[in-house]
Amino acid sequence: MAQRVAVIGAGPAGLTSIKACLDEGMVPTCFESSDDMGGLWKFKEVSEPNRASIYRSLTINISKEMMCYSDFPIPPDFPNYMHHSKILKYFRMYAEHFKLLRHIRFQTSVKSVKPRPDFSRTGQWEVVTENKDGREERHVFDAVICCSGHYTYPNLPLKDFPGIETFEGKYLHSWDYKGPEDMYGKRVVVIGIGNSGGDIAVETSRVAEQVYMSTRRGAWVIRQVSDNGLPVDMKYNTRFVHILFQLLPISFFNWLGEKKLNAMYDHTMYALKPKHRLFSQIPVINDDLPLKILSGSVVIKPNVKEIRGSTVEFDDGSIVVKVDTIVFATGYNYDFNYLPSSTMYKSGHRVGLYKHVFTPNLEHPTLAVVGFIHALGAIMPQAEMQARWVARVFKRSKKLPSNQAMIKAVEKDTKDIDKHYIVSKLTPLQVDFVSYMDDIAGEIGVRPSLPWLFFTDYPLFKRVLWGPVTAYQYRLMGPGKWEGARQAIFTQFDRMYQPLKTRKTVEQEPSLAGRLMKLSLTMMAGGAVVYYVHVRNPTTIPALLSSLRPQTV
Repeated sequence: MAQRVAVIGAGPAGLTSIKACLDEGMVPTCFESSDDMGGLWKFKEVSEPNRASIYRSLTINISKEMMCYSDFPIPPDFPNYMHHSKILKYFRMYAEHFKLLRHIRFQTSVKSVKPRPDFSRTGQWEVVTENKDGREERHVFDAVICCSGHYTYPNLPLKDFPGIETFEGKYLHSWDYKGPEDMYGKRVVVIGIGNSGGDIAVETSRVAEQVYMSTRRGAWVIRQVSDNGLPVDMKYNTRFVHILFQLLPISFFNWLGEKKLNAMYDHTMYALKPKHRLFSQIPVINDDLPLKILSGSVVIKPNVKEIRGSTVEFDDGSIVVKVDTIVFATGYNYDFNYLPSSTMYKSGHRVGLYKHVFTPNLEHPTLAVVGFIHALGAIMPQAEMQARWVARVFKRSKKLPSNQAMIKAVEKDTKDIDKHYIVSKLTPLQVDFVSYMDDIAGEIGVRPSLPWLFFTDYPLFKRVLWGPVTAYQYRLMGPGKWEGARQAIFTQFDRMYQPLKTRKTVEQEPSLAGRLMKLSLTMMAGGAVVYYVHVRNPTTIPALLSSLRPQTV
């Protein structure tokens, strides 16, 4: 009989987990507590307990080609940075195309997941669910995939802010923030400088009297719009850059990256410069924040020292009076409250998962976590890669190492994370996007082989090496190979350009100076410089020659 798999959550990780199970011939049943799919990306005007929540204006900071699933490109006319409504629409298209909705039970929450009494023999789980009417059901599954995310439980550290109980205004967590409507003419303090804190500070500054942004350690801020207008991730998240990262010391890239960022706006001058180096923590992605700081709409402040009534004092002794609203953009706690505490292996102050997916302390590898990861890159392709691996392990097409070997690997990962990243108890399992994708792809057998591509398909080799590491690369070969992967890679920049072609423009005939810019230096010997010159109109050659010094021709 086909294996029955429980999938908890119908967000981006849950959807791709359903598909991965179907691809391997298993029977998935997805339990979703809300009335719709999409998880984090399903906007609701009122935040619901124990569910992820977003604000009305949220736009993703990962470009569409870098965030889409590997065998289902986002439509060409969709914008490169999508509003949450567009992202949800894409998920609906994905679910309908692969017929996933029939496997989802909406308004059904998971109360508990426990090993069956005969688990040591069968590896099976008992899952207890509750529907919208409060009726409980018990199910038996051969395996379970947890896709409940880590933006569900807001971290509101009030004890770290003396005097908060005396605050005369309103305070809230970013989880409760929906828009700036209540902040017209107000004085607002945003605590925390992550991506949510940056977005909220920028948006509220358009209507508030003044916004102050408090940060303990500062942050590096990068732009979504990179050189020549390209999405920053499509320009720099390439396999070639990744290879250089493996060959050269990280200190060099920290220096180079920080130099480039400071050339755009000096982080010291803008009071943003953090205590950590660029690649020690995921940076803030925000094009508008530097402008808001430059215009005085947002004022960067250090950590809050004390709150007295409507007055906020900061660590540097500065004081802001008549504060109306405090927004805590202070991150999230995470929990798997439906699992027995003994199920999850603890490594330091975080959940210890083998390659950030499998619990290493079970007799049978029939429990996996998908989407519980943090990287400078979209969660969708990473979750998809995890789900493909999980499905093959469940199907027994792929075997895991021994428990002892997995635990040893988990402990090493924990040490590496603590060594290379600024982490806290709130930080999920942090990884390098390309390294991690390649690692899991190697487990499945779908990692693209550069030498093989070099000898068999050189045009594709060039695009895989020099182009962005889009998920299509992991459908070129091996299990789950997709015939459309090569074409998707060759057309990924066409889909990037498509939504920008909203007005026809006419290129001007290049001037003589412009044509001179096309000179191609081919040889330099004995002080003589030889050029090949591209000239459209031969009658301009005399003028061109006269504009050059004789010794250079």
